[in-house]
Amino acid sequence: MALNFEQKKAVVAEVAEAAGSALSAVAAEYRGLTVEEMTDLRVKARESGVYLKVAKNTLARKAVEGTEFECMRESMTGPILLAFSMDDPGAAARLVKDYAKEHDKLVTKNVAIGGALYDASELDRLSKLPTYDQAIAMLMGVMKAPVEKFVRTLAEPHTKLVRTVAAVRDAKQAA
Repeated sequence: MALNFEQKKAVVAEVAEAAGSALSAVAAEYRGLTVEEMTDLRVKARESGVYLKVAKNTLARKAVEGTEFECMRESMTGPILLAFSMDDPGAAARLVKDYAKEHDKLVTKNVAIGGALYDASELDRLSKLPTYDQAIAMLMGVMKAPVEKFVRTLAEPHTKLVRTVAAVRDAKQAA
C-alpha cells in the first residue's frame, strides 16, 4: 500500500528520532523471511532495547541524514531492515547475529557505530561488546585488583612468620 506524503514524513521523523539517539546501527537484508519470523524478530528486538524498522530506502536515507549513521546511505539498497541499539551499543548486533543463526535468510549488509561504516564481518566484533552491567563489573574488578594485591602484600610477612614459627615448632616436636 502506498504511503501519502504525511505518512512518509511521519516515518522519516520516527526513524530520524531513533537514529539521533541510537548508539549503533545494523542494516540487514530480510528477503525470504516470513511474517511470523519478522514478528518474532520484532518481539525479540523490543525485549532487548533495539529499535527495528523496515522502511523504504529513500525514506530511510532521508531519515539518517544529519545523524552519525549518514555513512549508511549509499548501502541502503534492496529490502533492508534497520536495527538501532538504543541502550547498549552491541544490542542490535547481538540480535541480528543470534537471529541469523536460526534464519539464514537474514543477511547482514553493514554495521555503523560512531559515525563509521563497517562491513558485515564486523558484526561479530560489535556483538561481543559488553553490556553496561558487564562493563561496570569489569571496571570494578580492575579497580579492586590493586587494593587486593596491596592487602595480600601487607599480610604476607605475618603469614610467613607464622609458617616459620610453625615449622620450628614441628621440628622441635619431631626431635
